[in-house]
Amino acid sequence: MAKKSKTSKTKQASRGGPGVKIASEGTSKVPARQGAVDAFVKRREEVAVKDREEFQTYLTAKQESDAKKKAAMPAVAEKKRGFSRRTIIGAAAGTAVVAEAGVIGYNMLGGGSVSDHGARHGGANYTEAQRHSIVREVVDTRADVRGQSLGNWVALLPTKMGGGTYAIDLNSNRVMASIWYWNYGDYSPISHHLCAFPSADPYHGFEFVNSTQGGKNSLIYGIPTAITEPAPGTNIYRVRYDGTQMQLIENVSESTGLGLGVHVTVNPKDAQSYFVTDGQKDIAACFDRTTSKVKAALKFDWTPNVANLRDAWIKGGTLTIKKIYPDQRTGLYDYKGTKGNKIDWEMVPMGELFVEEGSLPGDAPLTLTGADGTIWHPEGRWAATVVRLCGGICILDPEKNFEPAAFLQFNKDSQDQYPVEQIDKDTWRVVFDKIHSPGHEIGFSPDGKFLVMMNNLRENNCSVFSCRDPDPKNWRKVAHVEDPLWRGKYPNPFHMVFSMDSSKLYLSILHPSPAFSGIMVVDTKTWTIIKEIQGIGPDLQTPAITYDGKYVLTPFSGFQRQSSGIAVIDTSTDTLIGILPSNGGHHDCVIIPTKLEHMKHTRSCTL
Repeated sequence: MAKKSKTSKTKQASRGGPGVKIASEGTSKVPARQGAVDAFVKRREEVAVKDREEFQTYLTAKQESDAKKKAAMPAVAEKKRGFSRRTIIGAAAGTAVVAEAGVIGYNMLGGGSVSDHGARHGGANYTEAQRHSIVREVVDTRADVRGQSLGNWVALLPTKMGGGTYAIDLNSNRVMASIWYWNYGDYSPISHHLCAFPSADPYHGFEFVNSTQGGKNSLIYGIPTAITEPAPGTNIYRVRYDGTQMQLIENVSESTGLGLGVHVTVNPKDAQSYFVTDGQKDIAACFDRTTSKVKAALKFDWTPNVANLRDAWIKGGTLTIKKIYPDQRTGLYDYKGTKGNKIDWEMVPMGELFVEEGSLPGDAPLTLTGADGTIWHPEGRWAATVVRLCGGICILDPEKNFEPAAFLQFNKDSQDQYPVEQIDKDTWRVVFDKIHSPGHEIGFSPDGKFLVMMNNLRENNCSVFSCRDPDPKNWRKVAHVEDPLWRGKYPNPFHMVFSMDSSKLYLSILHPSPAFSGIMVVDTKTWTIIKEIQGIGPDLQTPAITYDGKYVLTPFSGFQRQSSGIAVIDTSTDTLIGILPSNGGHHDCVIIPTKLEHMKHTRSCTL
């Protein structure tokens, strides 16, 4: 059972429960935060202004493109519209996407079959933005499923800033159960990511692992609060549903001394182990499901060629990967709570450049690599840790106790691989001449043939490696997915899920908040974009697919106190059929697998 954590410090006397201290309802004065917090929030506001300016450039480009198409084919364009001006405005009302909706009131940018461009995408390494036409569709945000069953599936959703997780029965669309880590003495439980083990009958029981972030992460969105020193938090919870309620069965961070708080992925080969990887500490650890013992733990550190933040990654450096071990006397690692954090706040989505700008404070930002997620090959043969600030992936070999085997570089102007050199029994290094762009989420296709990664901010595309060869040192880039209208940081490819047969890739596409984000559908035979579903909701997050292949569920997030819901897309038509209600804050969505085979379609293999 979880131990009671250190409570947060506030300026007010306690009311409302243990460790929860709130400001008086009678005061409107927002308490002053620490200087570093103020500086961070101010810098975020400055960056947001610049992002909006860049986004307006993107909107203008869309408007010009639309005008040209309408001038060329006025009759066809009018006939093919699937919605009225009233529908468009209704879908966009009350959000920054109104401006976009006013200039993208169309379904089609042109006709024709897949061009030579698409064919070349499916073969050679192709780097230019897509020329082939893309269907653009703005959704009606008032849509709901009207009691429609989505099948006998159970979806898990962590509530991010809400501090818990709940399960939805997709047959009845009712909440089955929930858990809130505040009740176990965790006073900074930012419920971030999770992964579930297979259950033949989730309605009568299932088990999942849920990571939580803590510390100053609770302050990164500038929410007015009386909290001056957040509790350390950062825990790994094993939770069981017994058919009636959820119960916390173990805090693995307490058992091992490893407080890790970002991505969780279960081994799809046998579901008997799982990775938790933390990008504030740059630690990836594999745990045994039965004993909770650490099978292997690796720490990723950066040594820049130039010791200033602005150039520390752009001008190259050395990535050091080292196995770490627990104290021999205690059997515990020394990384509980916030211990070992290099930066005070998580690199939020599209926040990689904050480190270079010096707006992410911490004890060791120059050593940061952003190693915050480890996925598995669908057969469990390989594991792969994303190293965000290096724009690539470190391939790990489970048959050699997760030794680094290769490093794949996804930037479109970089070489495919950088050599991994072993220094001693437990240490490896990769030397980079330069880093073109940071990256973010990664994923294997369910058939194991492709590995994709999002290049963020400087490139803004999705890069594709072929991984058909049994030796990862021979994996090579074969395509890049890129919308010709993408400008600057936004819109930006983010999380992903593949169709069951690997023929389609669904990408969440981030727009700057509070603008509504959308989903892009990619044909993986040609690696061309075939459709964009626009205007779903702000901060669109991690998609998940029902294991009959019929629906893709994607939460849009309320962790910044904005609109939230769960979008439902029919995969037969790739249209939004409704939005399920949610209590906000989601950063993940996992559907409970009912067979081991389903694991290759979960968060195990795609982030």
